[in-house]
Amino acid sequence: ALAQKYLANGAGGMLGFGIKGGREAGAVFINSVKLLSHLANVGDAKSLVIHPASTTHQQLSPEELVAGGITPDFIRMSVGLENVEDIIEDIDQALEKSQKQLTETR
Repeated sequence: ALAQKYLANGAGGMLGFGIKGGREAGAVFINSVKLLSHLANVGDAKSLVIHPASTTHQQLSPEELVAGGITPDFIRMSVGLENVEDIIEDIDQALEKSQKQLTETR
């Protein structure tokens, strides 16, 4: 309701999701994206992605992360104006690398 009131022309493409494998898989995912930019900025015209537990909040202890609502598996993404197929392809290849790394370490 608030988004419709304040963003009458449409909302942005901000989303968050958990990644299997936690902090380690999140770091691999972030380091594997090619199109998406690894930045903490949001609302840009280009797609951005960040893993707070291994970047902006890396100095916090596990307890402090949980208290702040930052889980080890959380990825935050702001979708920009690039071609949607290119964005999906980049996310797919980065997820694949993060999960391959996870299975190789077991």
